[in-house]
Amino acid sequence: MELAHSLLLNEEAYNQLGEVQKAEFVFEWLKFLEKLLLATNKADIKEKQKSIVEQLISLLNSSPGPPTRKLLAENLAVLYSIGDTFSVYQTIDKCNELIRSKDDSPSYLPTKLAAVVCLGSLYKKLGRLLGNTFIDTVGNILKAMKSAESQGRYEIMLSLQNILNGLGAAAAPCHRDIYKAARSCLTDRSMAVRCAAAKCLLELQNEASFMWSTDMDSVATLCFKSFEGSNYDVRIAVSKLLGTVLARAVISKPGTATSRQNIRKVSLEEAMELLGTGFLRGSSGFLRASGDMLKGTSSVSRDVRVGVTQAYVVFISTLGGRWLERNFSTLLSHILSLVSQSHPKAIQTQMDAICCRRCVSFILRTTIGSLLGEKAQIAAAKDICQVIWKLKKTIDAVMSEGNLETRPGSTDVAASQHVLVCALQELGNLIYGLGTTAAPLLQDSSAGILDNVISVIVHPSISVRLAAAWCLHCIAVALPSYLTPLLDRCLERLTVLKSSPEAVTGFSFAVATLLGAVKYCPLGIPHGKGKIIVMLAEDLLCSAAQNSRLSLQRTQAGWLLIAALMTLGSAFVHHHLPRVLRLWKCVFPLSPKDLETERSRGDSFTWQVTLEGRAGAFCAIKSFVSHCNDLLTDEVIQRLLPPLPCAVDLLTQLSSIQKTYGSPLKTPSVIYKQRLYELLALLPPEIYAGSLCVILKELAADLTSSDTQMAASTFLLPPLCHQDDLLLLSPLLQDTDHRFIEEQLLLGNGVACGSLEYDPFSVYEHGIEGDSVPKPLPPMFSLISSAARLFGIVCAHVAESQRLLVLEQLLDNIKHTKASRQQVVQLHVMAAFSNFLKYVANSKGNLGSEEIRRPALTLLMGALESTNPLMRCTAAEGLARLAQVIGDGSFTAGLAQVSFEKLKSARDVVTRTGHSLALGSLHRYLGGVGSSQHLNACIGILYTLSQDGTSPDVRTWALHSLSLIIDSAGPLYHLHVESTLSLILMLLLTVPPTHAEVHQSLGRCLNALITTLGPELQGSSTAISTLRTSCLLGCAIMQDNPDCLVQAQAISCLQQLHMFAPRYVNLSSLVSCLCVNLCSSYLFLRRAVLACLRQIVQREAAEVSEHAVVLAKDSREDLIPDANIREVGLEGALLNLLDKESDQRLCQDIKETLNHMITSMAVGKLSFWLKLCKDVLASSADFTTVASVDTTQDDEIDKEDDASVLTCRNDEKCRPITNPRWATRVFAAECVCKIISQCENSDSAHFDIALAQEMKERDSRNDFLVLHLADLIRMAFMAATDHSDQLRLSGLQTLLVVVRQFATIPEPEFPGHVILEQYQANVGAALRPAFTSDTPPDVTAKACQVCSAWIASGVVSDLNDLRRVHQLLVSSLTKIQAGKEALSQLYNESASTMEILAVLKAWAEVYIIAVERQKKQTEKQKQTMKIVGSMEENARDVSSSMDGLLDLVQTDLGTLSKLWLAALQDFALLTLPSEFASQLPLEGGAFYTAETSENAKPHYHNSWALILHATALWLTSTGFIVADPDEGATNLSRPVTPTTMCQSSSGASVKSPEDVYTDRFHLILGISVEFLCSLRSDATMESITACLHALQALLDVPWPRSKIGSDQDLGVELLNVLHRVILTRESPSIQLASLEVVRQIIYAAQEHIKEKRRSAEVDDGAAEKETLPEFGEGKDTGGLVPGRSLVFATLELCVCILVRQLPELNPKLTGSPGVKTTKAQILSDDGNKLVSAALAILSELPGVCSPEGSISVLPTILYLIIGVLRETAVRLPGGQLSYTVGAALQALKGILASPLARAEKSHTAWTDLLRSALTTILDCWDPVDGTQQEFDEISLLTAITVFILSTSPEVTTIQCLQERCIQKFKATLELKDPVVQIKCYQLLLSIFQYPNPAVSYPYIHSLASSIVRKLQETDKVKPEDAAELQVIQEGIKVLEALVAIAEEQHRAHLVAGILPILISFLLDENTLSSAPTTMRNLHDFALQNLMQIGPQYSSIFKNIMASSPTMKARLEAAIKGNQENIKIKTTPKHITKPGKNSSIQLKTNFF
Repeated sequence: MELAHSLLLNEEAYNQLGEVQKAEFVFEWLKFLEKLLLATNKADIKEKQKSIVEQLISLLNSSPGPPTRKLLAENLAVLYSIGDTFSVYQTIDKCNELIRSKDDSPSYLPTKLAAVVCLGSLYKKLGRLLGNTFIDTVGNILKAMKSAESQGRYEIMLSLQNILNGLGAAAAPCHRDIYKAARSCLTDRSMAVRCAAAKCLLELQNEASFMWSTDMDSVATLCFKSFEGSNYDVRIAVSKLLGTVLARAVISKPGTATSRQNIRKVSLEEAMELLGTGFLRGSSGFLRASGDMLKGTSSVSRDVRVGVTQAYVVFISTLGGRWLERNFSTLLSHILSLVSQSHPKAIQTQMDAICCRRCVSFILRTTIGSLLGEKAQIAAAKDICQVIWKLKKTIDAVMSEGNLETRPGSTDVAASQHVLVCALQELGNLIYGLGTTAAPLLQDSSAGILDNVISVIVHPSISVRLAAAWCLHCIAVALPSYLTPLLDRCLERLTVLKSSPEAVTGFSFAVATLLGAVKYCPLGIPHGKGKIIVMLAEDLLCSAAQNSRLSLQRTQAGWLLIAALMTLGSAFVHHHLPRVLRLWKCVFPLSPKDLETERSRGDSFTWQVTLEGRAGAFCAIKSFVSHCNDLLTDEVIQRLLPPLPCAVDLLTQLSSIQKTYGSPLKTPSVIYKQRLYELLALLPPEIYAGSLCVILKELAADLTSSDTQMAASTFLLPPLCHQDDLLLLSPLLQDTDHRFIEEQLLLGNGVACGSLEYDPFSVYEHGIEGDSVPKPLPPMFSLISSAARLFGIVCAHVAESQRLLVLEQLLDNIKHTKASRQQVVQLHVMAAFSNFLKYVANSKGNLGSEEIRRPALTLLMGALESTNPLMRCTAAEGLARLAQVIGDGSFTAGLAQVSFEKLKSARDVVTRTGHSLALGSLHRYLGGVGSSQHLNACIGILYTLSQDGTSPDVRTWALHSLSLIIDSAGPLYHLHVESTLSLILMLLLTVPPTHAEVHQSLGRCLNALITTLGPELQGSSTAISTLRTSCLLGCAIMQDNPDCLVQAQAISCLQQLHMFAPRYVNLSSLVSCLCVNLCSSYLFLRRAVLACLRQIVQREAAEVSEHAVVLAKDSREDLIPDANIREVGLEGALLNLLDKESDQRLCQDIKETLNHMITSMAVGKLSFWLKLCKDVLASSADFTTVASVDTTQDDEIDKEDDASVLTCRNDEKCRPITNPRWATRVFAAECVCKIISQCENSDSAHFDIALAQEMKERDSRNDFLVLHLADLIRMAFMAATDHSDQLRLSGLQTLLVVVRQFATIPEPEFPGHVILEQYQANVGAALRPAFTSDTPPDVTAKACQVCSAWIASGVVSDLNDLRRVHQLLVSSLTKIQAGKEALSQLYNESASTMEILAVLKAWAEVYIIAVERQKKQTEKQKQTMKIVGSMEENARDVSSSMDGLLDLVQTDLGTLSKLWLAALQDFALLTLPSEFASQLPLEGGAFYTAETSENAKPHYHNSWALILHATALWLTSTGFIVADPDEGATNLSRPVTPTTMCQSSSGASVKSPEDVYTDRFHLILGISVEFLCSLRSDATMESITACLHALQALLDVPWPRSKIGSDQDLGVELLNVLHRVILTRESPSIQLASLEVVRQIIYAAQEHIKEKRRSAEVDDGAAEKETLPEFGEGKDTGGLVPGRSLVFATLELCVCILVRQLPELNPKLTGSPGVKTTKAQILSDDGNKLVSAALAILSELPGVCSPEGSISVLPTILYLIIGVLRETAVRLPGGQLSYTVGAALQALKGILASPLARAEKSHTAWTDLLRSALTTILDCWDPVDGTQQEFDEISLLTAITVFILSTSPEVTTIQCLQERCIQKFKATLELKDPVVQIKCYQLLLSIFQYPNPAVSYPYIHSLASSIVRKLQETDKVKPEDAAELQVIQEGIKVLEALVAIAEEQHRAHLVAGILPILISFLLDENTLSSAPTTMRNLHDFALQNLMQIGPQYSSIFKNIMASSPTMKARLEAAIKGNQENIKIKTTPKHITKPGKNSSIQLKTNFF
């Protein structure tokens, strides 16, 4: 294929190829040429133009296929438009000549067609450049059309369209001729030709004004005719033509188009009248129609009506939204008049009326729903309401005339019913779409929406009553706050108007729809409504018999209410179930005998009522089984059972009863059967096992009964076919935008569409799909549908013999019925049998004996050759399922063989299509069907069929089947890939475009092939690359196909290719294809585009976005009419589409695509994204007044912003969407949150204003989130104050995110302030509306969360400013103090629980923060007091605001604490396992009711943790010392303090404060332990942390500590729980918090032991300790029991922490204990903290043990401490000790200083163990495996020093140890490192000064001399730097200390040793000035020390000076020379210097 990539066709390569390859080669060349021509410069093109033209013309002559001719024509046109045009006339003549040719052979046809296409293309591109040649050309083409076949006519029409497009007004001379030709084509028998003609006429009307003036009527009539017998594509094309022409006529102004007089002005009324004529009379002329009218026969064919309906929509859409707003009322009255009494013929039968109503609803829904913004929709709703009101008045007038007996004819009342139904449905849909933004509309009393709707609930027509009820349903779903009031109102009317039949049915419908709405309203309805409804239903059922006029209605209403109630789920139904079951039992006779008496006594009316009642009861129980499955216990099933046998008995007798009483019982008996079947299908078959055979017989009879004359395969069969196979049948079975009206065409003219009046019981059942009304089918069809479904289940459960019998009987029935009846019966039986196969396959059952196969096969084979394609699909599916169920290879092979034989011999389309699909289905269900030759045979046959030129259907089915085989064969298919690909390409290049269905199947094959090849497509081998090129070529051909489904397939194939081989897919052309089709009018194409976009933006979002913008800028304006990508980018276009789109799946894809784009691009294009979101959200500001708030601060920025908002508003173009709907705004708010979270994971500058500004200055392209803070706040504010509740929630969430992210960012211009401070007013104003009385609880709850976050963030420091927001929380606290009863009764009780808990949680958060701040503040103050007294004032100022926050909370703390405790008690009760349910209080808790406990649980789970923490803090602050004086009398509706726990509040004895506190303590402890010991994976970090902090707070106070200390089991339990938390949660903060609690538990245990020891001493009065018993763990034996021991549990936990941080501590890992094999390591900060905390706990453990116990644990503790020391002793700069070493030394010191080391019982053992520990430390120096280890001498020496100084002397004075220690010091002194020497001197100083000579003297004796020696060497080696200087200074300090310690007689020697050294450091006057700094500093130091020693030891000093004159002289000189300096410098130098350099000294002094 690479050879095809050149400017001229490579003829050499071309001639070597076979025919098929030639076509591919040419197409590839043309495709390449198209791009190349635009990229090559003109000169090169002109040079080669002649050759290219010749090549193109020769190709034109070589019979090119459809895609090739189209591409060839485009290339020719482009070539001439770029190059010279002089030879173009020859080309045109050449084409005309080809068209005139008399050769009519099929082989010549492609050349003729290519010539036609070329002409179209040339004229389109070159237009008027071609002068007047077009007259001849058009004449020639039109002449050719007369003899052309359908393909020719199709191409000619499209070619004429192009010619008209290119020539514009210049073509006027030919307009009439073209018009005439196109007219005839518009009613052509070929649908493709009709479509093409419509497109041609659409182009013509742009210039030919006669079409929308003088000839308008005939155009309309022509279009109506064209609709007859049309398909979906024709209706789309022709309706577009008709709608556009009429719209053009209405808006054209006379005199603008041309000056001729023949243009007449068409008024809107005339245009609509014309459309109305088509709708009502169809395509027949007026006379014919009136003739038919007289006979009363004709009704307009449905396809005409549907076509006209679509034309209405096009007409209104073309005129646009603004026009619609202005003319809405005119339009509304016209459209509603289509179903009014003024046109009785349209609604003469119920069936017609329903279809017309659908059309009218569709027109209204499509136009109002998509063209009008929210404001305009509200106005439209008012107009519709007016219509309802007027009709209501006329009905009232009619109804009030005369008394009830002489009620006027039903015609007057019926007159308005259909208008009312349409108006009510549209009103409901409108409000549903508006959601809570419709609130102002309903509050507007002048509109009176609710009153009007409720007033028509009692309309005489049942359809109107149902529509009104449904309208109420929509209102309730849209505005949940209206649900309960509406329900109350309807229940009240129902009770009052019980004696009016209309009111009983009407209001019962209303109540049922409202109950159905509850599942869409998360806030629910009050629980008490259930009881009212059950009582009312019971009352209606019981009173039904009292008044025969009302019996039927009351019976129906009673059961309807019960059935609807069941949809509320178990919580509502549970309490009322016994009553319902009692009613269920009463409605049936108890025994067959009673049934018999019933039969003999009844009359027609009683039977009607009886059947209605029983059918209603079935519905109620069915509803119960569907919605309350968890209540379906064995006991309930037993109570459901008794009536069933009787119900089945009655079923068998129905036909005879019907014969007796005649037709009035026909419908009731059908409904009875249908409802019974539906119920049985839901129940487990075991329940009615006894009646299975009887039921099966009845089912068989119903399926073959003669009542149904119409075959309605379209509702029975599609669910039984495979989804993919339905693609074969008709696009109507797919989802299209017109599905709502197109559905009626599926069913065929004689079958009605579904409608509510067919089954009122469906009003509560259906979920709202989008916003459509439930559409149950007529009873007869529903019966068949239910019977077929139940047949599958029953047949699978009866005995095999019975099964065989029934099947044969059914086959017999089919055989013996005649003609059309036969088809109906066959259809029903087929549906039933398919259900059976499906059920058996799904339940893994089996078919039974082999005898059943024969009738099964007969049935399936018969259906497989049925003329109904749906039946063939079902049969193919059935055959495959049969083979699957039988699971026998030979049987399957036999089936395939039968199909092979048939396909070889049969010639008819039906057999060939059916059997080819059967082969595909077999493969689909059974994989590769065994052997490969089988596969080969299949493929061979399907190849042959797919090339059958005679029938497109055979090709389509064969190719579809092939795609199934490719899919299921998988790798087995690899052998056939190449041949299949070339077949597909050949067909794509040759099959005419008019056979779109063949192309669709080809697309499916290509898709399956790409999937089969999969990632192999990335390969680089020649074979793979050829395959890949072929796949891409196939996609390119399909992309050029005019059919939208084929284009969708192409996109889907490219999507697959992009997934497997992304490098080879040209992204820019793919993106351009996607953008062009983004706003396609075909739903499936839009879906394909978005599915593809969603996938590719996951990898390459930025590239996709850039390509889209580049494409939009480069392209012509005709490219993307709606998307406006040029202005707002692809992202804006997608948002726009989201706003207009109604298809849920598509909306989901758009959202996901945008989310992926945000994830990968938002940070890079921040301003763009934020502007996009801001523009969308700005329309919220249209409803609310933004300005009122913003002016308060930051004026300049605001003015600027306001101006920008205004300009945006004026210039609508820069907005991505005008008037976006609330759902789009909600999505935009969610996007803002996503953008913030993306920035969070990106650059830190996004949240640092100083850094952001600096980087922005450096490069203006940089963009950071913090710079857009004003926009973020404004967006959150606009959303939070909108009318839509969902948007308010999103806005508050955005505000919450903003506050949390930006709270801590300082304001660089005002130090001490943060940037959010300037937005206080906005935040306050955004929150205030959420606390008004009418706000829903979920909004208030969210607002509380924002309030607490705002207060806690610390943004506002001024108390007065803080009070604004605080006041909101105070108001909500006041509101909830009244308890659960006083809160809003609009919603379910769990909603008020949610609100109360949200408020309490918010307060808890504020209180926690206040306490924390106060804590920090007091710590700060303590520090400031230490440092400086003068700063007291400042400290006081700073603390005021923080203390103030605590003061603010303090005022309400009394109330809060009680509420918190009550909430915790509720939570504790709710978390009890289900087995304790009986112990729960019957009336519920403080804030929840018993019935709603399940719903309340999530709210408690959401808020308990912070409340627990706050309560613990509060209890801590009271210190558990005083009990509340008014403990019992709180101002809640019920005392809710935990004193009421598990007992009734009335009879409770008053508890002592001690008991109250014990209860509270156990409540908090219990909740914490319960939560922590079973942490679920969804437990939030926040909850765990809060829980641990609560425990910490609790243990901060002595009283709770004493509780834990005294109860060892409790302590152990807590430790085990904490151990588990540490094991399961990796977070360091949680682990640290856990360790803090552990420390407190150990502390509590220590306190307890001390207390016991003290009291024992006091009690015994014995001074002798020996007589005391041993306290502490280990008692006298020293044994620790795992599971019971506190110490053991703590050790486990600490070891867990230490080993996780330092795995080397685990002897199992390192191989042997104590051996160091790795380098010391530095841990992370978190690791350091964790290890230190664990070590601190370890050091406390001996204090909890008895002496014997301590001996048991000491080795472990020492091993761990020394292990940490060894593993983390890392050399750090400056000789500092690492954090963990410090902690280890601290812990070591704690252990060594323990009194147990000296206690009599443990002294010896401790001494031994401590010596061993010291030995271990000394061993660290030894080489391991012969290699010297790197270690930190300082750490180890410090450890030795700690031992020497902290233990009793006998530990370290043992000779061998002492010598080793001295040795280490000696060796260290010899090291060169000054830092080590400094530290060594410091440590020796502390040892030398140790008071016990036995310890210190050996060190002094061994080391003093070497110190002196080292110092004497200084004279030779002068100090180079500060460190070396400090070494000398420290050495001198040691010697001076020695002098101080020495006995009198030795002191002289020592002083004599020091003085020479010091004097040697002195400098004389001359050298002093020039000496380096270090020497000068040394001189100063020596001099100062000498000045101190002199007076101290004066006699010795004098003697030495006298004996050494030189020294004396040197000293005097120095003193003189430095006299001045000393005055100035001595003090600072020698105080600061050591201080400065002693950073080595540890923060904690270990000695």
